[in-house]
Amino acid sequence: MTQDIFIGGGGADYATPQFLNIGYANRHGLIAGATGTGKTVTLQILAEGFSAQGVPVFLSDVKGDLSGLALSGSAAHKLHEAFTSRAEKIGFSDYSYSASPVTFWDLYGEQGHPVRTTVSEMGPLLLSQLLGLSEAQEGILNIAFRVADEDGLPLLDLKDLQALLVWIGENAHDLSLRYGNVSTASVGTIQRRLLVLENQGAADFFGEPALALEDMMRTDQDGRGMINILAADKLMGAPKLYATFLLWLLSELFEELPEVGDPDKPRLVFFFDEAHLLFDDAPKALVDKVEQVARLIRSKGVGVYFITQNPADVPEDILGQLGNRVQHALRAFTAKDQKDLRLAAQTYRDNPAFSTEEAIREVGVGEAVTSMLQKKGVPGIVERTLIRPPSSQLGPIDPAERAALMTSSPMAGKYDTRLDRESAFEILRARADKAAADAARAEADAAGAEEQAQDAEPPALREFNNARRYAGKGASRPAPRGQDKSWSREIGGAVGSVFIKELKGTTGRRIVRGILGGLFKGR
Repeated sequence: MTQDIFIGGGGADYATPQFLNIGYANRHGLIAGATGTGKTVTLQILAEGFSAQGVPVFLSDVKGDLSGLALSGSAAHKLHEAFTSRAEKIGFSDYSYSASPVTFWDLYGEQGHPVRTTVSEMGPLLLSQLLGLSEAQEGILNIAFRVADEDGLPLLDLKDLQALLVWIGENAHDLSLRYGNVSTASVGTIQRRLLVLENQGAADFFGEPALALEDMMRTDQDGRGMINILAADKLMGAPKLYATFLLWLLSELFEELPEVGDPDKPRLVFFFDEAHLLFDDAPKALVDKVEQVARLIRSKGVGVYFITQNPADVPEDILGQLGNRVQHALRAFTAKDQKDLRLAAQTYRDNPAFSTEEAIREVGVGEAVTSMLQKKGVPGIVERTLIRPPSSQLGPIDPAERAALMTSSPMAGKYDTRLDRESAFEILRARADKAAADAARAEADAAGAEEQAQDAEPPALREFNNARRYAGKGASRPAPRGQDKSWSREIGGAVGSVFIKELKGTTGRRIVRGILGGLFKGR
């Protein structure tokens, strides 16, 4: 039987339990607040709560702290007394330490099982965003995907796309007649962007075996939802790759999952940390796609929770889709900060007991202003809430513990070995090799035919066609007096150099005969 997720105590003296209604958990949410105000712990306790209710979770571990979900908390921890005291204060009577089932993932395959997708699955829109392409360059990328579909060229990894772009550049004229202008300069720009992406390690991300979504939507033998943790500390060095990957994952969920309406609990909850990276300098087409996914993926049973420092980082059309909210403290040091604070306070349903704006400014570490959806999806009255302590370990686990968990994981070995089956790169290379071999064979056949034709000519005709005078077998003619052989060779060399390109043609032979006839006339 499912239960709501306890998140902390609110009201006077924090004695009123605050719950996240799991039946409305797929209507998305927001966790916001300045650095150091407790967002990570809130994310941790929500992941624990969803997992305990049999709901799989996907989250990114930007700082490495969330790996502690895999291990139980300990009474030896320095915050043990603070945690137990807080649990007593908020009425969390059955508080205890426990671990959650965890699977580690990593785009680089270092701190988790490798995560891959193919270039085709990524698609031209997301790939253009990842490469930062202009509209014209994005158009060429769309042409590349169309050509790949029509010619049966699977685009699996970066070298497939690079090989196809080379082919497009070589055939730009013919493609322009069919698809519109194909600029070789734009093709070159895309190739350079792909090289930069490859140097950032994205080559590891594109390829096979591609990630199967069902491997992220599992439960353990006790029925607890698997918590999928993406190691993102290194990935943050390539923020576009990070944001594009998470958006791709959302898009794949949206494309593949069937409609389920309003389930009793979500099929998956997706936490998008550092959400501002998704929207910084994003083109309108991309923001529109995020809004579409956020609006419609709810009916697929997926809840999306954005984690960011300021609610203003999320576009208004998307912010309006986020019904469950945990707002940690915002710092209002500048005029813009104060404006953002007022706007954030206006999005909550007022509580007559306090000023929402003042509460957002004043809440301490581990405390937040919360509003959760109630019956019929109505936003709850805003409350000052003391967030419950986590049951799992607070802080990261050591590398040896991570390695042991990865070895015992059901995913061990499934994605570790990279596959490289025949795709666009191999097909185009085979075509080029065949064309080169055919050209060489044709040239050799032509040379052989010419040699055979020359061998079939009578000696006299062959000598004549080679522009040498024939005077019969054994005939010889001394050079005229005063004229030596060196002079004749100079004349012959000059004539040969001038007319070398014409010797093979009939007209050329006539010209040479005329010149030589003039030279020998009167002898």
